[in-house]
Amino acid sequence: MNHLPLIIKREYLTKVKNKSFIIMTILSPLIMIALIAVVAYLSQLNNNKERTISILDESGLVEKIFTSTDNTKYIVLNNISLDEAKQQVEEKEEYGLLHIASGNGIDEVSKSIKFYSKDTPSITVIESLESKLEKELKDQKLVEEGVDVEKLKSTRVSIDIAQESFLGERTSKAGNIMKLVFGGAAGYLLFMFIIIYGNMIMRSVIEEKTSRIIEVIISSVKPVQLMLGKIIGTSLAGITQFLIWMILGGILLTSLSMIFNIDLAQMQTPQQELMQQAIESPDFNDKVQLIFNEFRSLPILNLIIAFILFFVGGYLLYSSLYAAIGAAVDNETDTQQFMMPILMPLILAVYVGIFTVIEDPHGTVSTVFSFIPFTSPVVMLMRIPFGVPIWQQIVSVLLLIGTFMFTVWFAAKIYRVGILMYGKKPSYKELYKWLRY
Repeated sequence: MNHLPLIIKREYLTKVKNKSFIIMTILSPLIMIALIAVVAYLSQLNNNKERTISILDESGLVEKIFTSTDNTKYIVLNNISLDEAKQQVEEKEEYGLLHIASGNGIDEVSKSIKFYSKDTPSITVIESLESKLEKELKDQKLVEEGVDVEKLKSTRVSIDIAQESFLGERTSKAGNIMKLVFGGAAGYLLFMFIIIYGNMIMRSVIEEKTSRIIEVIISSVKPVQLMLGKIIGTSLAGITQFLIWMILGGILLTSLSMIFNIDLAQMQTPQQELMQQAIESPDFNDKVQLIFNEFRSLPILNLIIAFILFFVGGYLLYSSLYAAIGAAVDNETDTQQFMMPILMPLILAVYVGIFTVIEDPHGTVSTVFSFIPFTSPVVMLMRIPFGVPIWQQIVSVLLLIGTFMFTVWFAAKIYRVGILMYGKKPSYKELYKWLRY
């Protein structure tokens, strides 16, 4: 009789009814949303803070370039010494004092600029001041050299190389980044899913083994069925937990934003000025339209199907190895010697995906690692958005399935013997002997 459905049902219900599982399923999104809310709230407070910066320009070269904004107010000081200016700024508890000393020539002036403040100033503020000063002093130095600045500006050329395939499909750097983000998110999601729920399968096997429950179960169930039941049942529990996190997280984010009036977009305040400049550029709408067209041109159906196949195949492949390790040892401490051979291919896949796929998604290294079953779930998912021939995807999936079947047979051999072994820490040599039984 096939007991696999019963084992899957038992494993699933055991996991989802566990108190710690229920508590963490509810608490995890609450903790995460609370952290996001705190960061957003603090960023919003920081963004709403108005900074007052006094300018003491003894050179008379740059005092006119500072224009107040919503968050930064500039006050130009005249007919006052540096000591008096510092005392005045400190008494008024202003953000800081920018002092431009006089000198013989622009070069000397540029080397005698200082910013005085009570506390360490923000890097963003200092970089903004440096940018304004560099631009103005550079223009003034060009004028001193007899260069017409307006003519020089008119000669500047901005290059944005248009990208287009031989079939006439337009792409862009932003579109390539979008594809990389999608592939990286898919690969990272698989990586974390394997780590979290693979360990859950391993602990489940160890727990039943040490409690001797396994001796009763194994008398009426084949070891292979028990192993597959644990893998599939725990996987379904993990998917259930993940879906609850997504739904509950979305509801909490929306409620938090509406009830407490916290703008989550304020978390990106350091980039707001750059974003505003980009929006005001004349070709901004064209770029947005190009990115939107690239998103529409993505093989969405192919991405979804490939994600499901590689996600499921990669997870089952590694889960069978986790189950075999759980059967071979008596406690989690003894698992450390066997974990590194499993984690190394995963870590290698992430590094290959980040450092190779981004540079050349169709290069030799990227292509080879997208066919190796232990790295293909991550690397191939990162390559597909850039356009991978269907035959390569099919070959990679078939290799992954074939390796999974072999791994199940391999793990079942260890599982069959190790599940009833107690009190002894197995070595790699003993594991090899178990495979021959």
